Amino acid sequence: MRENARVTAEFRGDYQELVDEISALLGAPATLENRDFELIAFGAYDSEGDLDPSALDPVRTRSILTRRSTAAVRRWFEGFGITRATGPVRIPPTPDAGVYRGRICLPVRHRGVVLGYVWLLEGEAGPSEAQLAAAMEVTDRIGALLADEAQHGADLTRELRAVLTAERGWPRDAAVAELRTALGGRADGPHTVVCVAPWPSADPDDAPSARALPGATALCTVPWGTDAQCLAVLVRLRATDTLTPAVSAASRLLERAGSVAAGPAAATGPAPAAGVAAARTGLAGLGAAWGEASGAARAVLAERRLGPVAQWARIGPYRLLTSLPPEAAHDPMVGPLLLPAHRELARTAEVYLDCAGQAARTAAELGIHRQTLYYRLSRVERLTGLDLDDGEDRLLLHMTLKGARL
Repeated sequence: MRENARVTAEFRGDYQELVDEISALLGAPATLENRDFELIAFGAYDSEGDLDPSALDPVRTRSILTRRSTAAVRRWFEGFGITRATGPVRIPPTPDAGVYRGRICLPVRHRGVVLGYVWLLEGEAGPSEAQLAAAMEVTDRIGALLADEAQHGADLTRELRAVLTAERGWPRDAAVAELRTALGGRADGPHTVVCVAPWPSADPDDAPSARALPGATALCTVPWGTDAQCLAVLVRLRATDTLTPAVSAASRLLERAGSVAAGPAAATGPAPAAGVAAARTGLAGLGAAWGEASGAARAVLAERRLGPVAQWARIGPYRLLTSLPPEAAHDPMVGPLLLPAHRELARTAEVYLDCAGQAARTAAELGIHRQTLYYRLSRVERLTGLDLDDGEDRLLLHMTLKGARL
């Protein structure tokens, strides 16, 4: 029966659905955290009192808003024996600790190992023993899913890296086939790829494990340029029309990158950015998805207003520019404008073209007089030999300036 539950969770359930199932069983909002007290999912039960913000307390509010609890909160709850418990644990309200309402903790275990906790806010009429027993059966399925995801997340690093670094053609097809075999039935589900670049450390121990990211199937490092690397994550989705799990994973990785960048093993370089590919079903387009994710990350590094997390579908002209080879950005006519001595002229030209050639908007954006703008634009034309009244010349200049920042 336990193995059947594991298979069901693997192919049909996900954490959010299972937490919603517990909320419905007990008639109360449930929250799922991993054993490090990091939020995985929370369910809202359709009850006005339970959803009233005034009924929450600082501990639960912080957990939901920041997706984690403090070390002090963790030690306090663990003091009630939840790490050893095999059944529900009732925790009384303690206002001094910021716990205004009592809790019921349902330990999530798999083969005797605690992998997480389901938390319930206890109301006036608490759940019956039968309801709690039914909820504990659901936690068995959550535990099997957590264990399965942790195993695959740890084991699939090599397979994912092989796919993302293989040459096109039969080498990539062979790598995809190996990853598909390792994933089993999950390979046919909806997924996407996340890229965080550059990763600010060369130490492999600074890369998080896939199990720390809800929805992550595999995670690996990939070379980024000649002397840096990035993180790639294969993320399982509930449906192809929502990228929320991938965007959340990207945001959490950027937080982790910030802490790594402050450590002794940090490498110098720009602040990391994240890109998310379009959703896909199956693994056939995994190579293209990686191109989209890494391209979106490159777009943020070139144009910070697009990030810190950018979805491929939302980066506009950078979808075309990031798909071109690097040498395509080096047009000989525009080359003189890209010299360091003419940086201000290049910026003026790019803002002018961003503003659709409207002089008043451009002057306001740059904070200069309109006559100063006209003088700078005339210098741009003399340097490049391009006519800014010609549509094709403007297109060439605009694309080259954008491409040069990549």
